[in-house]
Parts: sequence; structure tokens; C-alpha cells
Amino acid sequence: MSVTVRPYRRGGWEVDITVRLPNGSRWRERSKAPVSSKTAALRWGEDRERHVLQHGVPQPKKEVPTLEEFAPRFLDGHARANRQKPSGIVSKESILHHHLIPLLGAKKLDAITTEHVQTLKRVLHDRAPKTVNNVLTVLNVLLKKAVEWNVIDRVPCVIRLLRIPKPSAGFYDFDEYERLSQAAKALDRTTHLIVLLGGDAGLRCGEIMALEWRDVDLHKRQLCVQRSDWKGHVTVPKGGRLRYVPLTVRLATALREHRHLRSDRVLCLPDGSPMSADVVKHHVERAARRANIGQSGVHRLRHTFCSHLAMRGAPARAIQELAGHQDLSTTQRYMHLSPAAIEGAIRLLEQPNPVAGRGDILETADA
Repeated sequence: MSVTVRPYRRGGWEVDITVRLPNGSRWRERSKAPVSSKTAALRWGEDRERHVLQHGVPQPKKEVPTLEEFAPRFLDGHARANRQKPSGIVSKESILHHHLIPLLGAKKLDAITTEHVQTLKRVLHDRAPKTVNNVLTVLNVLLKKAVEWNVIDRVPCVIRLLRIPKPSAGFYDFDEYERLSQAAKALDRTTHLIVLLGGDAGLRCGEIMALEWRDVDLHKRQLCVQRSDWKGHVTVPKGGRLRYVPLTVRLATALREHRHLRSDRVLCLPDGSPMSADVVKHHVERAARRANIGQSGVHRLRHTFCSHLAMRGAPARAIQELAGHQDLSTTQRYMHLSPAAIEGAIRLLEQPNPVAGRGDILETADA
């Protein structure tokens, strides 16, 4: 072990430290001392030598990539490696390309500060709060993955999402839905079946498109919802698990009347090719115009399915299972429509006050 001090060629002092490590190897470091006098440089070198002996050889500083450099690794190592839905991968790519890289792409990951996050929010002030939160969520996950993969030591900033009031789910009331169903039936069997798959079974647009005849059991009168189609990519439904939905009588009848051999898909074009989301939406819009209903949409049919179940007193857990909600809080958006739940809550006010009851007993005993 030795510490040697010699003049540095550009002024100051160079400290040459040599340490024999416990494993027999030798570690050497030569650097300019951060002090001006030779004596202070020697003391600095001796302190450095003791630190190495006590704590081990210092590790080289990590080369931290910029956000733009790390983005492809994040998409491949996280989104694609975890087999996320194609729509989710495309969404992350879009957010990185259009929002994060233009503003923060040149920043090293460990140099992204909370102020930078606030600037990002300000730049996105004209975007919907949900869009802003989607951008912030991608940034948050990206930084956490960088920590998990030892690219940076810690998340360097605080990311707080915007507060968003939960929107009420728009749906057709009972009369509107019946008018829509009758209008769809008057148009053609395909339109009628699409409306019923959304309103009587609660299927999402991608689930309607991907439904195959092997998923339909007319004998047991039930559907197995186990796949979803997004722009030709067939994946598992949202939430990652299949579900079974019993068929209403009219939906079972519509499926029976629609039976064909052109494709494995229940819904397809005349040549047997898959039906796109735009075509499905067009069918629903035509039916809505014929029924003279202003608002239309495939997802509005799904909201109608959940809302009508709640309004007829179905338990929240049953609605969750039938709709395939991953989180019960999603189902709770519909439960304010349940007359049974509202009536039951009000009836609680008519029950005797338990505290007052105990007080009456005590007063009687004292008397």
C-alpha cells in the first residue's frame, strides 16, 4: 500500500494510490487532488486509501442513457416481452413519439426532475386530463423499469396524476334500447345481432368481431368470450381472462337465424373475411339513425347492458362477472342506478338508533 504525491502537469498535485486487496490483486488510482497544498494532497490520498480498504474498490459510474435512447429497450423489454395487447404497445409508442421524446428525449433518465414533469403537464394543457395521465403513466413506468434494470439508482422525480372525476356512463334507457333493437332487426340480421351482442350480452367491439361459432353453445344458451380483435391482432379479452355469458332468448334466436358456413367468425363480410371495427360501428350508427336516436356507439351498448342489469337489481358481483370487469370499482359506476340498493340504504334510516336504545336502558336501570 502506498500513496505518492507529485506535481500535476497543469498545476496542483497528482495523487498515485496503490492498494493490495484481500484477494491478492492490486488496485491503483491516479487522480488530481481537489486541494492546493502538497500536505493536504497527501492527507486526501491517505483518506482515499483507507476508504478503499474499508468499503472496497469504487465501482465505475453508470453511463445513464437519455430517454430517447432508453425508449426502444423499454418497449421491447417491458411491453413486448410481457406480451401486452397490440393496442397497448401502439399506444405507448405513440405517447413516446409524440409527447415524451420531443420534450424529454435528450434528458438523461436520472436528470428528469419534478419540474420537467410539471412542464410536461403545462405543454399538454390543451389535452384531455385522461390523455395527460396516460402520458404521465408511461413516463412513470419507464423510469421504474430503469430502476428495476439497474440503469438508474432511483426514480429522480415525483409524478402526480391529474384529478379526474369519474364520468357517468352513457346508456340507452329501456325504451330507446327497444327502439334501437327493433330498428336494427328491420335493417338486417347482421345489424340486429351486433346490437344484441352489445346490449344483451355486454360484449366489447373487439369481442364482437372476434366471436367464433365454437364460442357459441346454443344448447346451453351461453357464450364463451375468450378473444378480442384489434386491427387484425387477436388477443385475450381486456382483463386477461375468459368469461361465460348466458344468452337471452332473443339473442339465442338471432344467433340461430344468423348461422352460416362462410367463416369461423360469427360476424364476417359476404366473402368470409373478418369484419372491421368501422364496419361494426357503421351497423350500429345505421340502426340508431333509423330509430331516431341521437347518440350511438358499440360501447354505449355495453354500458346499456350493465346499466339495465343494475336497474333491475342485479348484484354488483354478478354484473362484474358478466361484463368481465377486472376491478369491482368499474362495476360500481352503475350501482347508483340500482333501485334495490337505494331503497335499502334509505330504509336504514328508519331503524332504531342503537346508541339511543342503550341510553334508554341505562336510564331505566338508574331509575
